[in-house]
Amino acid sequence: MLPVMSVIEIDNLTKAYGSRRGIRNIGLSVKSGEIFGFLGPNGAGKSTTIRVLLGFLQASSGTAKILGHDCWTDSTVVRKQVGYVSGDVRLYPWLTLERALQFVGEVRKTDIRRHGMELAERFHLEPDLPVRKMSRGNRQKVAVVLALAHRPQLAILDEPTSGLDPLMQDALAVCMQEMANEGRTVFFSSHTLSEVESLCKQVAIIRDGTIVASEAIENLRKQAPRVVRITFDSIQSAEAVRWPDFVRLHSHHEKYSVLHMDGPAAELIEWSVKQPITDIDISPPSLEAVFRKFYSDTPTGVTA
Repeated sequence: MLPVMSVIEIDNLTKAYGSRRGIRNIGLSVKSGEIFGFLGPNGAGKSTTIRVLLGFLQASSGTAKILGHDCWTDSTVVRKQVGYVSGDVRLYPWLTLERALQFVGEVRKTDIRRHGMELAERFHLEPDLPVRKMSRGNRQKVAVVLALAHRPQLAILDEPTSGLDPLMQDALAVCMQEMANEGRTVFFSSHTLSEVESLCKQVAIIRDGTIVASEAIENLRKQAPRVVRITFDSIQSAEAVRWPDFVRLHSHHEKYSVLHMDGPAAELIEWSVKQPITDIDISPPSLEAVFRKFYSDTPTGVTA
C-alpha cells in the first residue's frame, strides 16, 4: 500500500469566464487511499474544477497539482496517472469495448486488455457489442471500464453511476473501495447523497464557485437533525401540545406532527412518556438535510 500523501492539492484556485463567474479561491487537499466526495448543485463549479484538474482548462490564478505535478504545465504526466469518467459520456457508435481497450492501451503504451476484460465481466458487458447497440447504462459502464483498466493512482469520476442500475452501482462501489484499500484515490462528483454517505469519509461542497464546506462526513453527521414523527390520540391533543425547546416543528397534519431535533433522543423520549401519544418515529440523523442547507439559494450566473 502506498504511504498516505496528498494526491490532489488545490490552492487559491480561480477560473474566470469574462463577466461570468467560474470558480474562485478554491482550496482542497485529497489524500491517497481516500474516496472523496465533491458535491454541489448544478452550475456550482464542479465541472470547471475537474476540467482544471485534468488540464483541459488553464486556471486564471492559483495552483492545482496531482501527485505533485502541475495540472496545466505537466498535464501529459498527470493524465498518465489518472482515470476519468465524464459527466456526459460520448463514444463512437462503431466502437466496441474490445477495440476501445486496444486503442486506449496503445495511447497509454501499456496493455490494459486483461484487467479491462476482468472489469467487463464484473459489469456484465459484451466486449464485441458496438456502442450503437448499447443502452445508456452499458455505455456508462464502458466509460468506467476504460477509466479504470490501467489501474490509475487517481480516478476522477463525474456522476459515474448515472444510468447504472442498483446492482451495477454496487459493483462500481466495490471497485472504488478496492482502489482505496490499495492506497489509490477516488475523487467523485455525485448527486446521490446516500451513495456519498455510504462511500466517503471526506467531502467538499461547492456553491456559487466557492467551497462552502470541506470536512469529514462524521462531522457533518453531528450537525444533521433527526426527523421525528409523532402521532397523538386525537386532533385536540395534537393542537394543544406545547413543544419543548429542543425540537423544531416542521409541519402539522391533524393528529400527527413532524419535527426536527438535534442531538440524542433521550430528552424527547423522557418528554413523550407524559404526552397523549400513540406512536413516535425517530429517524437517524439526516445528512441530506445538511447537504440541502448548503445547496439552497444558489445565485444565478454561475458556470458549471
